[in-house]
Amino acid sequence: MTSPRTPTAFAHPAEEQFARLLDFYGIPWQYEPHTFELDHHEDGALKQAFAPDFYLPLSDTYVELTTMGRRQMSRKHRKIRKLKAQYPEVRLRLFGRKHLEQLWARFGLSRSALDAGCHAFA
Repeated sequence: MTSPRTPTAFAHPAEEQFARLLDFYGIPWQYEPHTFELDHHEDGALKQAFAPDFYLPLSDTYVELTTMGRRQMSRKHRKIRKLKAQYPEVRLRLFGRKHLEQLWARFGLSRSALDAGCHAFA
């Protein structure tokens, strides 16, 4: 579990905001603890991988956050489909921009973390 006292270098302000929310409610989490290999080149070198943002050990669930607009989401959804096909036992929950806006509104959080830019997902 990462605690509020343990500094973590988040890739996006929305991830930091989400971590603070988890900490506030005492929900244990890990940040990008696992990378799933999705595709390899013919020589065996890694071609594509996916590292979900959070792992929630109490529910054995990975969480991916994205502030991308709808147009950029198709690449993300392809990776998630590959992940589910190759690792059917993995539980993954995707929170898109709309979901995050609703979550932030529900808990009175600042939208500035959502408007800070997009993730650079490879």
